[in-house]
Amino acid sequence: MHRFLTEPALAGYAARFGTGVVKTAVDGVLSAVRVSAAQDASVPPDFELLVARVLGHLAGIENDGLIAVLNATGILLHTNLGRAPLAPEALEAVAAIASGYSNLEFDLEAGTRGSRHARVTTLVRAVSGAADALVVNNCAGAVLLILDTFAKGREVVVSRNQLIEIGGGFRLPEVLARSGATLVEVGTTNKVYLHDFERALTARTALLLRSHSSNFRIEGFTADVEPAELAKLGRRAGVPTVEDLGSGALVDLAAYGLPHERTVPEALADGIELVAFSGDKLLGGPQAGIIAGSTSAIARLRANPLLRALRVDKATLAALGATLRLYLEPGGIAKIPLYAMLGASAESLQQRAKALVAALARSDSQGALETAAVATHAYLGGGSAPAETLPSFALALRDTQRGASALAARLRAGRPPVVARVEDGQVLVDLRAIPPERDGELLRALAAAAG
Repeated sequence: MHRFLTEPALAGYAARFGTGVVKTAVDGVLSAVRVSAAQDASVPPDFELLVARVLGHLAGIENDGLIAVLNATGILLHTNLGRAPLAPEALEAVAAIASGYSNLEFDLEAGTRGSRHARVTTLVRAVSGAADALVVNNCAGAVLLILDTFAKGREVVVSRNQLIEIGGGFRLPEVLARSGATLVEVGTTNKVYLHDFERALTARTALLLRSHSSNFRIEGFTADVEPAELAKLGRRAGVPTVEDLGSGALVDLAAYGLPHERTVPEALADGIELVAFSGDKLLGGPQAGIIAGSTSAIARLRANPLLRALRVDKATLAALGATLRLYLEPGGIAKIPLYAMLGASAESLQQRAKALVAALARSDSQGALETAAVATHAYLGGGSAPAETLPSFALALRDTQRGASALAARLRAGRPPVVARVEDGQVLVDLRAIPPERDGELLRALAAAAG
């Protein structure tokens, strides 16, 4: 055991996990070898092979935890990779608040208990134009809270073409059913009119609900109801209109060469009473569900006991607050990593790709990789602009000895792991979602995978 614990290859794991975890891994490998040797009288593996088995076991343990990766997929808001990276200002705010005590639920002026729900309300109001706001743990939680508060045992009218399913099997009809509300579908898949909503109104109608189409588009022979017209109908009928906006854009994406994405201020300006959206998509902050709307509607949500189960912690509030402040700071949006990625020119990405190809060629003395800088397309992701692409550049890698899948697996096994995509028998390492300051890490990871 002493020899294993002093093995340099295992030292890093001992530092990260503790000696006890490494000892347990060694004991497990040795026990398996003893059992195998007793059963078939085979020669035990040599020490190097045993170390390799221990390393494999520890790598599996490490992969079960959170590991920072380089996102070379070309999908900027990649749900599986954690969606939006946080701005340095957000990280600093988390460190400052999470490393000690704060006024999370304390009123410094009165010296009495306060409310965590007031901590970012002013900022949300400032960036959205809403009269009031509330933050919960994610957008699905926000929708559930709204339905539970306003529609339990009553009816919610939704256009048939907005009964969506998004990632993870989140289906709007099932959420409605779980909340105790009754779904009333109107219109057809491709066409819905205002009179469809009017005919659906009854004494049991609790809400008129709009939902962001997220990851699909319906085109061609279509008709839809303008949000402002639906909100007017809701006011005439005394029924709140709610919009699950999903992506949470606060600025016009057209400035970045993408199609216009409906923004939170636009939804509120249309008269929508409650707008729910995500904090970790186009807003560029931490995972959160933000509800912006009228003072009376938000007051009802705050009074719902379910809110306690959906509340956010101090770290989330700190990161969200710092991100929202960047929207209010001149030029601050460029400090949000998502918008820095969107703002990067194709020419700058091409220059980086060529520099990396040249550096990799110098380090790959055996010529194990065929490498080229190629034009490609990146995607916004996160359920936003699903069919639209961004011009990008990538390193196209071909392994002269092994296939593309094996090379992609080696990149994922490195530290930091590089998650790329495989196309046409080659690995594409898209640079749009990799910050320029991490090109050195990327180069080392590529060189290690080639070795």
